[in-house]
Amino acid sequence: MRVFKFGGASVKDAEGVKNVVKVLTETGHENTVVVVSAMGKTTNALEGVVEAYFTQPESSKTALQDVEVFHQHIIDELFEAPNSPVSKRVKNLFEQCHTFLANNRSPHEAFVYDQVVSFGELVSTSIICAYLNHIGIAAEWIDARSCIKTDNFYRSAHLDWKRTQLAIQNQVQWRTLKITQGFIGSDDNNFTTTLGREGSDYSAAIFAYCLGATDVTIWKDVPGVLNADPRVFDKTQLLHHISYQEAIELAFYGASVIHPKTLQPLQRKEIPLFVKSFLNPTENGTQVGKGVRMRPEIPCYIVKKGLSLLRLSTRDFSFVVEDNISDIFKLLHEHKMSVDLIQNSAISFSVCINDKYHNVETLLHNLRARFDVQYTPNVTLYTIRHFEDDSATSLLKSNELILEQRTETTLQLVMK
Repeated sequence: MRVFKFGGASVKDAEGVKNVVKVLTETGHENTVVVVSAMGKTTNALEGVVEAYFTQPESSKTALQDVEVFHQHIIDELFEAPNSPVSKRVKNLFEQCHTFLANNRSPHEAFVYDQVVSFGELVSTSIICAYLNHIGIAAEWIDARSCIKTDNFYRSAHLDWKRTQLAIQNQVQWRTLKITQGFIGSDDNNFTTTLGREGSDYSAAIFAYCLGATDVTIWKDVPGVLNADPRVFDKTQLLHHISYQEAIELAFYGASVIHPKTLQPLQRKEIPLFVKSFLNPTENGTQVGKGVRMRPEIPCYIVKKGLSLLRLSTRDFSFVVEDNISDIFKLLHEHKMSVDLIQNSAISFSVCINDKYHNVETLLHNLRARFDVQYTPNVTLYTIRHFEDDSATSLLKSNELILEQRTETTLQLVMK
């Protein structure tokens, strides 16, 4: 059994769907589970629907209709019949979403987010599965929500491994090509949950672990894992081989090619991970595996934008030690802050956070009750793995350095 994952860029239009078929034809598709993300920028569009629902409810209907029209155009290009079965299925899925928004009584944005945004994956996989069968490739649609079982921590649900493994092994049989969704699961009440933004890679790893897959391939619009994001840096190089440990480090610091949770289940069963280009599927790409040295050994640059920097200090000049740090992290956890960097001295503590749940104002209020707080929003964190003496030269020329931290292998710079 193999597991393939195709992201939104690979299925952004009808030509993208046809190219997925080309990849499957060239690589073979027996005993394969294909995990697919929402098409193109659909997740962003559905996030806009959720935002409108809470701020301008009437406009959310129009926004959702725009998403439906986008998918109908793709269906029209793929299928000759104007009223094909997949058109009816997709229409029904969007009607379910409209009905949910009309009848929902929950005030919790994270809950609403998961119920709405998940339709991107449900629709994309329905179209792709129907198209494969339409052209003669037998494929079976699997609802990931019946396989991936989680708690109800909406927008970043935690996996119930025991129940998930049992569900996947019961529902996913070998031979026939399987098409399923990345990013989504369900809780004990069968409400939809999501695994975190870009969580489709993690979904692929979950299926691979539970099925004892021979390997996982993530198909991207880049040749493989690069030493820097080509959208940010002019010159990048392909990393041909990296170890699980190095890949986990890169993912932890924010490398966007691999989701941070993806490597852990693969490492436990030593399942190789390949990152390849869906534009050139026969090229080797990057292989991630056990005990593999990074090749080539060069600095790797990771960028995280839109973070916030907090500098805390005690008012009585007492030390920032275990009790203070424990209280700080308790507050960060309660306000669902993702921590990207910490640094402390005798009487101060600095932390770089990602406020994806928009709770920073409440956090600041609670912190200011005990500490003097300096708050710097909208900072960028640059992380350089395996840095050299001149690795940060160009960054320092064009940005204001606010905080620096380095270890033997890693240099981190918070810049404005």
